[in-house]
Amino acid sequence: MAKPLAFKPVAVNFKADLQRRLEKAPEEHAAALLAAYDVLEAAYGEGLLDILHGMIASKDTIIFTLARFASQPEGVAGIRNLLTAAKILTELDPEVLDHVSKAMASATEEHKREPKPPSLFQLAKRASSEDSRRGLSFMTLILSSLGKSLKG
Repeated sequence: MAKPLAFKPVAVNFKADLQRRLEKAPEEHAAALLAAYDVLEAAYGEGLLDILHGMIASKDTIIFTLARFASQPEGVAGIRNLLTAAKILTELDPEVLDHVSKAMASATEEHKREPKPPSLFQLAKRASSEDSRRGLSFMTLILSSLGKSLKG
């Protein structure tokens, strides 16, 4: 027959254990403590601690305002749009997005250097280049997909 195990609860002094750990902390975590002090000092110097303190002090007002906004149709639409935009960003290939941002920066600079709008002939010449056709192909593929999704 099985014999029951003897169980004697051990008295644990949580306060003494915390005190012991606190006394060892400066030795064991000196580098981390110094880094934390640096972060606190930088946050204090930039006024972030004051902002954080203000946010904590007015948490009820902030939560009430956010809840009021979220309950309105515009708030619901805004939250849905934000989530959809986040989904779009996660589905984009970062390399393609990088190319688009560089192309936009380059085109902006080139546009600033144009003293007057190009003629229709110049636009047609620009649009017939291999690079323009590649970009137009990409854009027409996007437009085709968008049109397809808007059908149903």
